[in-house]
Amino acid sequence: MNDFAAIDFETANEYRTSICSVGVVIVKERTIVDSFYSLIRPEPEYYRYFNTQIHGITMEDTANAPVFPNVWQQIEPLIEGLPLIAHNKAFDESCLKSVFRMYGLDYPDYAFFCTLQQSRKVFKNELPNFRLHTVASHCGYDLINHHNALADAEACAQIAIKVF
Repeated sequence: MNDFAAIDFETANEYRTSICSVGVVIVKERTIVDSFYSLIRPEPEYYRYFNTQIHGITMEDTANAPVFPNVWQQIEPLIEGLPLIAHNKAFDESCLKSVFRMYGLDYPDYAFFCTLQQSRKVFKNELPNFRLHTVASHCGYDLINHHNALADAEACAQIAIKVF
């Protein structure tokens, strides 16, 4: 796979619709050519302590952030015609579908691939686990700001370049 968009979402609470940030990394000819990051006002608009402990985003950070449909209008042209890739696509794809459904948007049925599943196949018994930072490190990428959506999307892109 030479061209794709790696994507990562962070959520504010237990609801998949509560996306509070998104990171997208565009890869063409196996090279990162563009990226996008935005905070998003989550829906429902509250933060669980557990989630904030993971990503560090708070209600104050997103109080004036745009809602998902406004952010997606900026992302859509960047990813047009590209397959999406996430590390644990089950989570990110379900977030995307849930928020589309909640806002009454037509879901374009994106082709979604998973670096978690693919790295398990490619690296089998080589790694102690297949968490994003472990696999990224094995692929030569130092994930410094883990759980920042853009940093995680970039790590995912680097993994995808190696495993797909």
